[in-house]
Amino acid sequence: MTAPGYPPPLRPRRRWLTAIVVALLIAIPAGYLALSAHQSRDSGKNKQTIASATGLMWHWPRKVTRRVFEVPIPPGSTYVGYYEANSWDTSSLYVQFRTSPEQLETFLGSLGTSPGELSSQAPGVTGREADAVGWDLDHPGRHYVHTTVDLPGLRPRVAVTVDMSKPERPQVYVVSTVTF
Repeated sequence: MTAPGYPPPLRPRRRWLTAIVVALLIAIPAGYLALSAHQSRDSGKNKQTIASATGLMWHWPRKVTRRVFEVPIPPGSTYVGYYEANSWDTSSLYVQFRTSPEQLETFLGSLGTSPGELSSQAPGVTGREADAVGWDLDHPGRHYVHTTVDLPGLRPRVAVTVDMSKPERPQVYVVSTVTF
């Protein structure tokens, strides 16, 4: 409280506090903008790399891609490669991986089939599909078994060919095709 006839006391200005607030109000949005632009640019490069692929890319396909094409690659699989091909009326996902016999059984079970359904006489990945990514599924001395699963409704057709030449680590070739 001030005495009558005296002006109120002056409060010293806090210029340093004002400078910090202004700097933060500018720096935080600018930093967010720069980070967002960098991430957006990287995203475009990744999509461009995937779209321009002409053969297998040696890493796991994105989860959303695996879900759309219903190719549940078992955990612990190695030598995973994939290629996605799209056209007006069909889209296909080509996947190759090496896994254990137990995981192969789990993989086939998730497709609604079993290792007992695999047969050297059954249809599987076709020669034309194999040629699209450079797979040699007629290699002499190899033991290939196949199956094809037509999932009900508007779901993909999944062709599976398994190289059982090394039964302890089977090599799996999958082509999942969605028709529009």
